[in-house]
Amino acid sequence: MNKINMTCLCLTLMVTAACKSVKYVPNPVAVPATFTQDNRVIESDSSSIASLSYKEFFNDQILLDLIDTALLNNNNLQVAIKQIDIATESMKQAKWGYLPQIGLSAGTGTVTRPSDNSMNGMMAGQFMGKKYMEDYTTSVNISWEADIWGKIKGRKEMALSSYLQTQEASKAIQTRLVSTIAQGYYNLLMLDLQKEISLKNLSLIDNILQMTRVQHALGLTTLLAVQQQEGNRDLVLKSIPVLDEQIIIQENALQALAGHMPGHIERKTSLVTLKAKDHLATGVPATMLALRPDIRTAELEVQKSFAQVHVSKVSMYPSLNITAQGGLNAFKASDWFNIPGSLFGALTGSLTQPIVQGRQLKTAFNQAKIASAQAEIQFKESVLQAVGEVSNILASMASLKEQEEISRGLVARNQEMIKNADILFKNDMATYLEVIAAQQSKLQAELDNAAIKSQRLYAEVNLYRALGGGRH
Repeated sequence: MNKINMTCLCLTLMVTAACKSVKYVPNPVAVPATFTQDNRVIESDSSSIASLSYKEFFNDQILLDLIDTALLNNNNLQVAIKQIDIATESMKQAKWGYLPQIGLSAGTGTVTRPSDNSMNGMMAGQFMGKKYMEDYTTSVNISWEADIWGKIKGRKEMALSSYLQTQEASKAIQTRLVSTIAQGYYNLLMLDLQKEISLKNLSLIDNILQMTRVQHALGLTTLLAVQQQEGNRDLVLKSIPVLDEQIIIQENALQALAGHMPGHIERKTSLVTLKAKDHLATGVPATMLALRPDIRTAELEVQKSFAQVHVSKVSMYPSLNITAQGGLNAFKASDWFNIPGSLFGALTGSLTQPIVQGRQLKTAFNQAKIASAQAEIQFKESVLQAVGEVSNILASMASLKEQEEISRGLVARNQEMIKNADILFKNDMATYLEVIAAQQSKLQAELDNAAIKSQRLYAEVNLYRALGGGRH
């Protein structure tokens, strides 16, 4: 009796210890207090542009309309939303793990003809006077596994983590979609400006070419001067259909992101009127950890792997199963529904301990621990990459701001050079080569300035995305 009591006590202590919920506690990740740029600390408060909705961050209505349409119609985003629906069903299924499984056998009739030389055959002939046996059953079967080790709870936590991961995946697609549309729209405006600049320079070259032809007719210059000016004109003229092609391709790409067929996109603004933001609040790196979908996904993977380790561990413990069965049973069809005579019931409890299964359970447990360590390393790497990405974008933005200031000065000086060269050429004080050089310099300066301005706008969008913005 004492041995039985001691055994029961030990089992009770084991169950009590195992039933203590093992909760996931994330390991702290070392992140800097602030972002740095060129080894200089970037001063910033706790606010971040990532907390702004895209409707607050962008102020161009055409761009906002494109984003709104894409969030409704983009196929990749719709696929991600459907994946959330699939994960939702899995999570609902996991919630049912605590409930018993119930099965109904509406009616089962069997007729068995045993051998005359068998025990059943001799008994059937002796007691029932016939060579076959009948059995008719209608029953309800109930099976329930007691979650004494938290295995079902662990599976539920895994399902929840998977569900949350699908949500973060959808957010990641949305942030990427918002930034891709914004950058594509800015690229479209840049192509518009490049075409506008090329057309203006083409008009200017035509004027110079006409003047050069007049001078050649008067014998004031050579045919070579006319031919070189014509060649310069053809170079600019050749770039225009290339720009037209790129504009159409960019328009089609934006329409595809919005879930539409290829088509023209109306523009009511230009790259010249857009102003880059002078100050963009980055917040602190710790804020970014809660906003970036990829980091949240990596952290949820750590949480899911932690639950998987627990499930794999307790799968090696004994499982307590309780089964119950009840219904109607009779050896004659006429007595099948004779109540209460045909009523029967059974209740069984079993404690099953896996012993040897080809080391499968031990292998699964060890692999789960390795996968958990791997997930934690990947989480730390995602944080490291995210902080580095933001720092790189900040460095790029600072560089582009300085480049744009210099570029604007170059454009202004080249415009003066064109005016001076034109005046000197008309007064026969400058050669056509000097005019051509001034034209080419002005064209290149304007194109470079347009490219730098668009890159600044790209960088703003990249920073917004890198901090976790564009989720709402």
